[in-house]
Amino acid sequence: MLAFVTVGTFQFDALVDAVLDPALLKALRNKGYTRLVVQYGLYQEPNAPTEREGVQIELWPAKPSLSADFERADLVIGHAGAGTILEVLRLGKPLIVVPNPTLLHNHQTELANALGEYLSTSSVADLAATVDAFDAANLTKFPAFDGSRFRAIVDSEMGF
Repeated sequence: MLAFVTVGTFQFDALVDAVLDPALLKALRNKGYTRLVVQYGLYQEPNAPTEREGVQIELWPAKPSLSADFERADLVIGHAGAGTILEVLRLGKPLIVVPNPTLLHNHQTELANALGEYLSTSSVADLAATVDAFDAANLTKFPAFDGSRFRAIVDSEMGF
């Protein structure tokens, strides 16, 4: 199984360090994950082995799109950016978010809390324990996109 980690376009060194920590890799392996792919963003290229604790590790800084990586993943761990959250939840993938507390007004925590029934939230310090306890069956399925609701709002505002 494959776990995919993304920090997005910002720097979130603490998350990169946490997912490469042996405790987290053991937790992933205990859950049956044998591959870990990490998109590390602006982090200076991590010095990490290609295998640790029985997990194959692949690292890269950025791509124009993460869609294919999200689709291949059995679990996504990421920063709590709105784009990442919505794309992963719309794909129906299990998601653990780690809000980056260094960003403006800690808005990622607010978003993660608002969507808490659809995803799991963790701090960097608790990530290994969160992965160890994670059960996607306990999450509510994210509702499918309904364009008619948006259209109704626009129509109402336009006076149609």
